[in-house]
Amino acid sequence: MISIRELELLLCKADLRKLPEGKLLINTINAFSYNNARKDKLFEEALLKGDVLIPDGVSIVRACHMLDGKSKPWERVAGWDLFAYEMSKLNKEAVLDDDETDFFSLPYWKRRNPERKKPIVMFLGSSDEVLDRIYDQSIKAYVNLDVETYSPPYKPEFSVEDTLCMCEAVNTVDPDLLWIGMTAPKQEKWTYSNWDRLHIHCHVGTVGAVFDFFAGTKKRAPLAWQTLGMEWLYRLLKEPRRMWRRYVIGNFEFIFLVFREWAGI
Repeated sequence: MISIRELELLLCKADLRKLPEGKLLINTINAFSYNNARKDKLFEEALLKGDVLIPDGVSIVRACHMLDGKSKPWERVAGWDLFAYEMSKLNKEAVLDDDETDFFSLPYWKRRNPERKKPIVMFLGSSDEVLDRIYDQSIKAYVNLDVETYSPPYKPEFSVEDTLCMCEAVNTVDPDLLWIGMTAPKQEKWTYSNWDRLHIHCHVGTVGAVFDFFAGTKKRAPLAWQTLGMEWLYRLLKEPRRMWRRYVIGNFEFIFLVFREWAGI
C-alpha cells in the first residue's frame, strides 16, 4: 500500500531542469490523490510506477518531513509550476539559429523531427470550449509553439474504441510535449494503462485543473494564498458545493492516515 515514507518525489522546482529528455510520465500527488490511492490499486500503481512524482501539496511536503520519509521535498511543486516550466522551455528551444549546422547541438524536439519548423504541444482532455480557449491562450503566450488538441468523450469510463481513438490522435500528432487533463484519478489511470500504446518521445504531464487555470475558466488562488499553503482553502471558498467533500472530509482523512503511518498502525 502507498506509503508517504517510501515516496520518491521531486525535491524542488529547480529540479525540473534535471528531468531527462524522452518519453517521461510525470504525475503529481497531493492529499486528495494520496487518499484515493489508498483505496484504488490501479491509481496507486499509476502514481508509484510513473517516471516522476511531484509534491503538488504543502500537506504532502510536511508529511514527508514529519514521517522522516525517503524524500523530503524542500517546497511544493504545483502542476502549474510543471506546466509553466515545460511550456517556457520548449518555447525558448524553438528559436533556432539559422546557421546552426551541428545536429547534436540542436534541441531534442528538432533532432527527433528535423523537418518540423516548430515544436508541437498537445492537450488531451476537457471540453472543446476549454480547449479552444487553451489554443487561443497558447498561441499568444507561447508564439513559437504549434498547438494541437483533442477532446475525448465525457463519460466515467472510456470504451475500447474511445481509447483507441485517443491513442491514435496522440500518435498521429507525435507531440513534443503532451498534457493530459481529465481530472484525477481518471487521467493518471488512463495514461498509465495506455502508456505502451502511446508511441511518442516526449514528456507527458497529468495536470488536471491546469487546463482550466490556463484557459481562464477557473481562477487560481492569489500568490499570497499559494505561499501560505492555503490554495486548497481558496478553492473551497470559491466552489464550496463541489469541493467540500474533497477538502473538509478529505483533509481530515489525510491527517488520520498520516497519524496511522506515524504510529505504525
